[in-house]
This record gives sequence, C-alpha cells and structure tokens, in this order.
Amino acid sequence: MINVLIADDHSIVRLGMKQILSSLSGAMLTTEAKTFDEAIFLIEAQTFDLLILDINMPGGNNRQMIDAVKLRQPGTRILVFSAYDEILYALNYLQAGADGYIEKNSPDEEFRTAINAVLRGEKYISRAVRELLLGKFTGQQEHRNNPFTVLSPREIEVMNLITQGLPLIKIAETLHLQLTTVSTYKTRIFEKVGVKNVIALIEKAQLYKVTSHLAGVAGKS
Repeated sequence: MINVLIADDHSIVRLGMKQILSSLSGAMLTTEAKTFDEAIFLIEAQTFDLLILDINMPGGNNRQMIDAVKLRQPGTRILVFSAYDEILYALNYLQAGADGYIEKNSPDEEFRTAINAVLRGEKYISRAVRELLLGKFTGQQEHRNNPFTVLSPREIEVMNLITQGLPLIKIAETLHLQLTTVSTYKTRIFEKVGVKNVIALIEKAQLYKVTSHLAGVAGKS
C-alpha cells in the first residue's frame, strides 16, 4: 500500500489528483489536506510515501515548506504541483529538496509519469526544464530574452512575495531575512528585470507568463 498525501486548497484539484492516482497500478491510500498547517499535522501523525504539494496554499507559499516536511519525514517523496511557471520555480524547489515539479495544467499522462518517477526514487522535471539546463551547460541560452531567467532562487522568492502585494517588512519576516537584505533583493530584481516599480514588475511578469497568480495584484500595489 502506497500512502499519498495531497495538499491543495481546492477540492476540485484534490479530486482530480485522486482520480489520476486511482488510474495508476498498485494500491494507493490517499489522504487530503486543504492547508499547509493541516498537512504538517497529518505528517506528524502518520507516515507518507508521497506528498503531492501545492506551493501556494493557506499556511505556506515558499520553499521553506519543503524544509518543514523533510524535517519531520526525511523519507517522504515530494512532488510539487503548481500554477507557477516551471522554468522559473522548478529548480528552486528541487534545490530545496523536492523530488519533482509539475505544472497544474499538465496533461494527465504527464502527471502519471511524474508520480511514477518520483515513487521510483527519481527526480522529475519536464522536457522544457531539462532543455533549459542543457542550454546552460552548453552555453546555448535559449531563454536569454526572458529577463526573469537571470534571477537567483532567492530573488524569485522575493519577487513572488512582492507581486503578491506584501510590504518589505512582511517579506523579511516570512523569509527570515533582515529588512535591509530584502530591500537589496528588491533593488537587484528591478535592475535585472528592467523596471522601476512594482506595477511594471507585475506587468512584465504577466507579459513573460512568469506566473498565473499575478493577475489582479497590481491594484494592491
């Protein structure tokens, strides 16, 4: 029996994931969590072979979620599934300890491939991310026209919180950083992306389809 925890705040998404899991070979016992706090409570209470984790849900929205899970259950495989652009976020979360990353709009068959790969102990990323990595090693920067690809993992984290409308002091608390450090990250992000304010950053992120959650945030900035 393979124990799987699905952590996502949308019931329809959890239902769809359960249907995909039921189509796989082998017996799957699925448990659901609609907040990250609930997921942590369940992880502390029982052992899971696989955690399918949305990285933007009540109680958690950054890669420290991976640390929190691994601290409690180092052997649990983590497959991140998110609406966030995989090219920008996948490597960030894999470096944090996740075992795979897949976008929510991926075909069902790709979800099956990703789940099976992670359960076999393999790391899973899509072809697009593999090609990006290959391009970096070979010097072929296919994504050089996208200014967001030059941001570091931490800069991406800070940018994500900025575009959610969080003030710098709140970002500093969330990421456990000094306020001056966050301010420096913000300056670097603006310089690298080529913008002068948050509204322009959001508009540029939407232009390059960096994330799907930015729509409507501009009004908060």
